[in-house]
Amino acid sequence: MGKDDNPSPGETGAAVTDPARECEGKGACEFKQTRFADTIMPHILNLYGACAKANDFDMYAPNASFEDPLTHAQGVKQIKSAFYSLAKVFGESKIVEYQVQESDIAPGKKEILIDNKQHYKIMGKDIDMISLIKLSVENGKIVRHEDWWDKKPLRNRDTVSFPLVGRFMEMGRRGMMLATHAMMGFGKDPDSH
Repeated sequence: MGKDDNPSPGETGAAVTDPARECEGKGACEFKQTRFADTIMPHILNLYGACAKANDFDMYAPNASFEDPLTHAQGVKQIKSAFYSLAKVFGESKIVEYQVQESDIAPGKKEILIDNKQHYKIMGKDIDMISLIKLSVENGKIVRHEDWWDKKPLRNRDTVSFPLVGRFMEMGRRGMMLATHAMMGFGKDPDSH
């Protein structure tokens, strides 16, 4: 090799610019691949942190649903009402710990599981809760968002012994959501007038 030739990677003075070669000689390389979950987690943290802005809801499909043991929201406007109400109900609200698992279910479909610990403060009392957030994603948009408190599946006509009891539970969650939706201005963004 002549003095003007570039040295090969691994030789002293090598200028390595190819990312595939950058970690040669450093042991195993990992190529960071961005998961969909990584792009939405800041928005999820804003929602649960009671500091959501209008753009935090862009990750939802227009007809998406959100359900927890208290409410069942259908469509982005109701989902906005559900999360905007957190600031009205709790003095403090946030996810304090979480682990994310993302799985490809079919082409264009993913399931994201967020195993988490949520912290709330209501009337001066601290409440910590373990939760499993399940997100169903189709074509880059969340179509279903479930929050399983204590990691227990939501109780509905398919998960209880008596389907009629489960149906009443579903109706109660819908009723609670409609009241919340009306109280929150029918999904109006707080930063808009």
